[in-house]
Amino acid sequence: MDATRSGTPTVQYHNIPDQPIAAIVTSPLPTFQRQQRHCFGDSSPGEFPLAANPSIVLHVLTACNLEPQDLAKLEATCSFFRQPAHFAPDFELSISELAALDMCLKRAIFRPMTLEEREVLKQRCGGSWKLVLRFLLAGEACCRREKSQAIAGPGHSIAVTVKGAVYSFGSNSSGQLGHGTTDEEWRPRQIRSLEGIRIIQAAAGAGRTMLISDAGQVYAFGKDSFGEAEYGVQGTKLVTTPQLVESLKNIFVVQAAIGNFFTAVLSREGRVYTFSWGNDAKLGHQTEANDLEPHPLLGALENIPVVQIAAGYCYLLALACQPNGMSVYSVGCGLGGKLGHGTRTDEKHPRLIEQFRILNLQPMVVAAGAWHAAVVGRDGRVCTWGWGRYGCLGHGNEECESVPKVVEALINVKAVHVATGDYTTFVVSDDGDVYSFGCGESSSLGHNNGPDGQGNRHANILSPELVTSLKQIKERMVQISLTNSIYWNAHTFALTETGKLYAFGAGDKGQLGVELVANQTERGNPERVDIDLS
Repeated sequence: MDATRSGTPTVQYHNIPDQPIAAIVTSPLPTFQRQQRHCFGDSSPGEFPLAANPSIVLHVLTACNLEPQDLAKLEATCSFFRQPAHFAPDFELSISELAALDMCLKRAIFRPMTLEEREVLKQRCGGSWKLVLRFLLAGEACCRREKSQAIAGPGHSIAVTVKGAVYSFGSNSSGQLGHGTTDEEWRPRQIRSLEGIRIIQAAAGAGRTMLISDAGQVYAFGKDSFGEAEYGVQGTKLVTTPQLVESLKNIFVVQAAIGNFFTAVLSREGRVYTFSWGNDAKLGHQTEANDLEPHPLLGALENIPVVQIAAGYCYLLALACQPNGMSVYSVGCGLGGKLGHGTRTDEKHPRLIEQFRILNLQPMVVAAGAWHAAVVGRDGRVCTWGWGRYGCLGHGNEECESVPKVVEALINVKAVHVATGDYTTFVVSDDGDVYSFGCGESSSLGHNNGPDGQGNRHANILSPELVTSLKQIKERMVQISLTNSIYWNAHTFALTETGKLYAFGAGDKGQLGVELVANQTERGNPERVDIDLS
């Protein structure tokens, strides 16, 4: 969590160079010159004034929600913060380590873990509770875990409130809305069978929906296959109400990603599992399209914790959290250079994208479009790569890029979120502004620059442009979701900080959640959806 954006005063540390947490945690502690200062009570000159009341310090550190990097800097600054605090549950832990553990315990996915499971996660993350906290915070930041969210699926939509209630609307030919029927819904309708279950994540594919609860259980409905192609195949049967995925009962799942021909899930410990799309070992295992068993993603990521996964057309991206920083791995189909390795060849096992090290960019959010991909760095830079058709990479042309390339047109914008679809890209800045570029089909980019609001809504945009129709709402946008499908006309959701949801683009199946007038199939201007996600 960024303290400056949360309203919490920033703690200033002077003359301490930025380093990876691991470097601060594991490097020899420097010798500091003790400075004379006035202290309260009988404290000796140079002692930390609150050393006699460590419980107060612990409370303050936890309440301020300091970032792990700040806790590591405190340890490097003052011996008080790195010596054993003699508090339960581990009397050898320092104050800063205890603060990190306390903040981990606030997380819904961490609280249910046994002591043994927590220790395994700690070692997997690098042996420090600060590193575990960074892992958990990174997952929350890029996936809106435990926050409201909206998903613009192929023809249908899912909305999750901050309390975990789920609404669905749009196309329902396979029962993917979860209401026990195959009837379309033109207005958001709550899935009543999930009442009492808090949902923290959702994923939508063609004719299929997956929901994840705060207990790590996965509910799926619609087509019953995890690996079929998007178009045509229906699976062996339809499931019209949410059903537990039996094969995932023993895996605490925190995210799902539905790609074409395969599905991937991410466990609480940062392990990636895939279903299907392995008949020629594309994901390192042999399976069939109707395979219902998860298989661990083999190779480089077996011992590296992953915080986010993103699925596109026959490929998968994984955002990994390592002691020395964040990194991105890719696997699958390499057409158009969308794997980011400088070639267009396939990868059967996850491979590190080296370009981010060359760019000196720490990836924080990753998005996988159908044929292109994007990343937001910690410094707010945006990188795109893959097939550049319609200008979806934002570089002012339609050229392919086989390695991540910084979007220079956004160099003065600090981005915090990115979303990709079928040749379309959206970027959200730290002040809530939204920029879009790429294919303008179905009015899904939100640009209406003509005098009547209709003039430019279908045009392709080769470089990022401010979405003025969202700017005029005068609300801070925090999430964009758009259809990621090569077979469905796209629609787009924009979610505000206050939980208001706006929709535009294709709406012929009710997927916008708003009624369309006669002969209308899309909306060019954002319209408020009648649902409160706060």
